Amino acid sequence: MIRIVAGRAATVGLLFNLVLSPIAVLADETPGIVGAIAGGTPSVVARYRYEFVDQDSFDKNANASTILLRLNYETADYNGFSGFIEYDYVGEVLVGDFNSGAGTSSPGRDQFPIVADPKGPDLDQLFLAYKPNEDWQFRLGRRLLNLDDWRFVGSVVWRQNEQAYDGVELNYEGLRDTKVFYSYVNRVRRIFGSTVPAGSHRQDTHLLNIRHKLTEDWSVVGFAYLIDNQDQPSFSTRTFGLRFEGSAGLAGGRVSLLGELARQSSAYGAPVGFDANFVQLQAIWSKDAWSLGAGYELLGSDDGQGFRTPLATLHKFNGWADKFLSTPGAGLQDTYLRLGYGLRSWNLSLRYHDFRADAGSDRWGSEIDASASRKLGDNLSLLLKAAFFNADSSSFDDTTKLWLMLTASY
Repeated sequence: MIRIVAGRAATVGLLFNLVLSPIAVLADETPGIVGAIAGGTPSVVARYRYEFVDQDSFDKNANASTILLRLNYETADYNGFSGFIEYDYVGEVLVGDFNSGAGTSSPGRDQFPIVADPKGPDLDQLFLAYKPNEDWQFRLGRRLLNLDDWRFVGSVVWRQNEQAYDGVELNYEGLRDTKVFYSYVNRVRRIFGSTVPAGSHRQDTHLLNIRHKLTEDWSVVGFAYLIDNQDQPSFSTRTFGLRFEGSAGLAGGRVSLLGELARQSSAYGAPVGFDANFVQLQAIWSKDAWSLGAGYELLGSDDGQGFRTPLATLHKFNGWADKFLSTPGAGLQDTYLRLGYGLRSWNLSLRYHDFRADAGSDRWGSEIDASASRKLGDNLSLLLKAAFFNADSSSFDDTTKLWLMLTASY
């Protein structure tokens, strides 16, 4: 399978270059806007993934074999203006015994656990950018957003179809050691695609993120995320927070520290009122090929409502088994340990999570995650990954997930 996918990716990359080579020649000979459009930079990505899910609440296991084909094109600069387009197609390869979720699968697949990779095409990005000088940049259209560590705003890069944002964005760097980001979002294109209601949410949302560099190694970030989701009012919240991060030498290696606090309130058309806290603490020490870390994350609870992060890249947090894509009403405390090691060309990772409620004494469960990744030349990469969730509450069920992923980029 790996050889087949790598071969297909190489073929797609070759055809892409053959088609665009005459355009590149035209760009060298054509000035102005046409030359900028023709003189752009193309790229192609092919990503094959096999995902296996054994979930106790289902009689049958999921076996999802999917491939993502992605074509990008960025124009050259013309008087500060440039454009970008990204088109995706997700298809099933040989095996499709899984439910892709949110009504994107036929009713006959309800017997399988969810693997949220629905098939079909998607215009993932299409925007116009304007950069009049080194201080300002504007973008208008559909684009991917990834702020800080993606805990509050992300593009859900793990899934085959990413989450995109329609609206306007500005970046300002005219203040010393400070970066200001603001975006107005009028629609979020979610990972389920545009053919189902859950795939597109109308918004009246404002995202503000200001990062200030205190020293060469330390930064502080203040943010305000005002989410007005008009199609899913329970996601409507106001969140204000402060983030502090940096690194320093320690015991012959280096320690990276992170501290983050946020306060969230229901807002706009939210059906239930609540106020909840968020805390993130993390320390990772690294030396040579080794890294060792520990962390704690709290998604608080108030009046039976948990802290919400509906725009986050959720797979990155609270265990790879994805048991906490929605915060329980009693909240979530995630205490974790992580170990990393570089073995020749391999990067190895092992993590342990302990999950408990914020309100009350319930223990949700524990999880062990492991991964191994490596480069296979300049254009290919391989990832092997596993998650083992052990439930301690009837609200959850034991779940095992396994992945094999091969990515080709040209």
